[in-house]
Amino acid sequence: MFVVQNADVLGLFGWQQSDRKYFSFAEFAPFLKQIDEQATQSDKLEAVQRSAYQSAILNLRNGLSLYQRLKNSIQPEGVQNFAAELHRFESTVPGAAKAARERSMGENFDKEKLDDVAAMIQRYERLSEMAYVLAVPPFGQNDQWHSVGDSLLRSVGTGEIHPIVSDYATIGDAYRADDRMLFNQNMQLVTDWFAKAQPKATQRASFEFLFNRLQPFSQSMTLYVLAFLLACASWLGWSSVLRRSAFYILLLALAIHTFGLFSRMYLQERPPVTNLYSSAIFIGWGAVIVALILERIFRDGIGAACAGAIGFVTLIIAHHLAGSGDTLEMLQAVLDTNIWLATHVVAITTGYSAMFLAGMLAIIYVVRGVFTRSLKKQTADSLARMTYGVICFATLFSFVGTVLGGIWADQSWGRFWGWDPKENGAVLIVLWCAITLHARWGGFIRQRGLMIMALFGNIVTSFSWFGVNMLGVGLHSYGFMQKAFPWLVGFMISQLALMAVAAMPLEKWRSFAPARVPTRGEQPQISPAPSAG
Repeated sequence: MFVVQNADVLGLFGWQQSDRKYFSFAEFAPFLKQIDEQATQSDKLEAVQRSAYQSAILNLRNGLSLYQRLKNSIQPEGVQNFAAELHRFESTVPGAAKAARERSMGENFDKEKLDDVAAMIQRYERLSEMAYVLAVPPFGQNDQWHSVGDSLLRSVGTGEIHPIVSDYATIGDAYRADDRMLFNQNMQLVTDWFAKAQPKATQRASFEFLFNRLQPFSQSMTLYVLAFLLACASWLGWSSVLRRSAFYILLLALAIHTFGLFSRMYLQERPPVTNLYSSAIFIGWGAVIVALILERIFRDGIGAACAGAIGFVTLIIAHHLAGSGDTLEMLQAVLDTNIWLATHVVAITTGYSAMFLAGMLAIIYVVRGVFTRSLKKQTADSLARMTYGVICFATLFSFVGTVLGGIWADQSWGRFWGWDPKENGAVLIVLWCAITLHARWGGFIRQRGLMIMALFGNIVTSFSWFGVNMLGVGLHSYGFMQKAFPWLVGFMISQLALMAVAAMPLEKWRSFAPARVPTRGEQPQISPAPSAG
């Protein structure tokens, strides 16, 4: 089934737009040539230049192409008795080879046998070109994984078909014939063969199956939300019990989150950050750890609330970044180096984690101060100390990560710095951290100014993390995400709005507003000293 919702694409086939959005391959079959022509034109444009129609027709073409390639990965499309065909191919190849030698020597040869094998070789060449899955394991120590078509072409020289290819053929024939006993017998043979010949691959595949069944990040999201609600409730009453409950739930959520993170590292045999999806997983993980440390130090529920909120939001972002379904994808060529993924990328994303945590602390400060009376002087001072310390932490990791990125760029592209958008985004974070700290040290800002600058740090960090990909230019741009663009803009606008709210005079903040004169019979209300200017 293929999803099509664009009215112009539906109009291309003469279909009317309706509530229906799922279509079968058979319905598109008469229009494949037309779809390919339109998509080829769209493919010539950069992603940022494509219209909604051009993006939709290109996505449809790619989906149909993938479907066709999958249909030709294990067996030729439309085959009925592939096992018998392979048996005939294997038995006639020696005779065809003899006929070819006789023809080259000018002798009489069996033309029918030679033509029969040549037709099958041509069929398997197409199978090799179309195949998407490399389903045939290595036959020797120095061999590699191959497609079925490629393996059959190699068998012309060796005179022997790989046993797994024969088993695949029997399994496919048994499935079409609804012969369950034959299907299960050969499936067990394949399973046993893989367990013996490829024990590591078998174990890894079994673990990946378990990992997908457990869905650790989905479980973590639920726990993060629960912990966030408990931490917020602790500010209203039963503070000690609710804070402890939120803290222990966060520890459980972090443990599950950590299991998912390290499981991905085991499956990919890579450091934790390899693409945008994994960066969201890791940024949330790092921010939760730092927030829990803050909660352990200050014990006021703020760290727990930050941990729950950031953990949930980053995992939601990761969920929507997994649109293609394959989050354990192959690396971009320039990223294929574990040493730099483990140093530069981890350091930079740790800096992202800290900046977003500082921004979250600032959000709590502003929301509680402006809209509630719960921001007491002690709480405000604690938030300011936490934000200041986290920004110092972010400065260190962002600076070190940026320098390491320059060294990697020098090794990869022959220059330490090239003013690439991603490089500019990285240095913007370092500069903004430095400006914030110097402004605080120089007395240009106090608590409230620190929080406003931390809120703008959210904008700078989100631009460096996502915005450079939206630009669609530069060596670090790995794809324009049209659906993510409005969310990024909306997030930036929300932070600017919070900055404007925070800049209001303290008299407008509920927590710092002067006490009104009580009427007869009322008790006077005492407001905290407005020391957060």
